[in-house]
Amino acid sequence: MTGTPATGDRDATGVPVLGLTVLYDPRCSLCAFLKKWLAGQAQLVPLRFVPAGSEEAARSYPRLDHRATLDEITVVGDAGQVYQGAAAWIVTLWALREYRALAHRLSTPTGARLARGATLAAAKWREAQSRRRWGGGAYEWGDGWSYDPVAGWTFEPPACDSGGCPAVPSR
Repeated sequence: MTGTPATGDRDATGVPVLGLTVLYDPRCSLCAFLKKWLAGQAQLVPLRFVPAGSEEAARSYPRLDHRATLDEITVVGDAGQVYQGAAAWIVTLWALREYRALAHRLSTPTGARLARGATLAAAKWREAQSRRRWGGGAYEWGDGWSYDPVAGWTFEPPACDSGGCPAVPSR
């Protein structure tokens, strides 16, 4: 399992992982449940939790695509390694005392298929829940659209830091 660097200050591939930051969506009930569950487990590698898309996440990891962290689980190692999707789930389990052996099994080719399937199932569930979670209150998402019952729909395009701006979505 390899990661890509989130910061340019250290050689992320040659440094042991001594801590992990889990970027999670605090508006997602599954994510909030898993955050609480993970925090309650015995950890061999300390886990820190930061809301995905937050100012803290942007400040800590300026090279990450923060819109993507709202769509897919992202874990960052203390040396700048970035794990997304199934690899993020596996490295998070690897950090837990009771689940390290399972993480090793999931890192095999057969186990990786199972981990990817579980990740896709969780993503599908999150997508279904996000459609149902709006109950008339304020709505904000990483795509630039927001809804306030008083002000209505507004669109503020995301920043174009990389030089290529995404097309404006329509509602």
